[in-house]
Amino acid sequence: MPSVTEFERRMNSEGWFVFPDVVPAASVDRMNLELEVAWESCRDIQSRNGVASDADLTVHHLIVLGQSFITLLEEMEVLNPYFESYFGGRYIVNSLGGSINRRSHGSYLHRIHRDIRSFSGDLPLLLNTLVMLDDFTLDNGATYLGAGTHKTAAKINETEFYAAAARAVGTAGSVLVFNSNVWHAAGHNQTDRPRRSVTPMFCRPFIKPQFDYPRALGYDRKDWSPHLRQLLGYNSRIPASLEEWYQPPQQRMYLSDQG
Repeated sequence: MPSVTEFERRMNSEGWFVFPDVVPAASVDRMNLELEVAWESCRDIQSRNGVASDADLTVHHLIVLGQSFITLLEEMEVLNPYFESYFGGRYIVNSLGGSINRRSHGSYLHRIHRDIRSFSGDLPLLLNTLVMLDDFTLDNGATYLGAGTHKTAAKINETEFYAAAARAVGTAGSVLVFNSNVWHAAGHNQTDRPRRSVTPMFCRPFIKPQFDYPRALGYDRKDWSPHLRQLLGYNSRIPASLEEWYQPPQQRMYLSDQG
């Protein structure tokens, strides 16, 4: 593993980094199986609610759709020193989605975009990660990244973006990490095999996540590790009654070390 100092240097200058071979092959295989099942579930809801046209082969909030994605968060604990360095302290899951990039299919992921709606400058609010469930190659749609674009608020010109963009290539099980201010886009898959990924996004605990994971998974999950409970937001919940608000410090729903 690289030093935290090297990670910080690359994230500051280019805005992205690839950690090779973080996730075991067995876990990659389980996620690929559960991703296909999750896709069918999400597609049914997307179609029923009239939002399927721009979400082709994308899935969201996989944490509530398969055990392998919770296991992934535990396996990614090895990256905790790098992520805590990026945020300057604690962080939680903002969302955890995925995609199945196939030939002749497209979605909003193929447009040049940022996953943070407000440019945050030097204050890191969100962190993108992408777990490669297949080898990422130039032919099968490896992600385009505008190196250094995390330093400016303005959107880069499309021609300039593709002329200078880096490509995140790597083997299955590798993890791409990038500043959420980086402009990026999924590449188009030119092969006959799918290019699959899952995309955990992390944020500071005081930012509202895209999904209420503690409520969805159950509040009483004391069997989980302290690290997993931290990631899923169990230490940064919002009280819904004065009874929940008036509690001793160690029993409060939003703990004092959450920023």
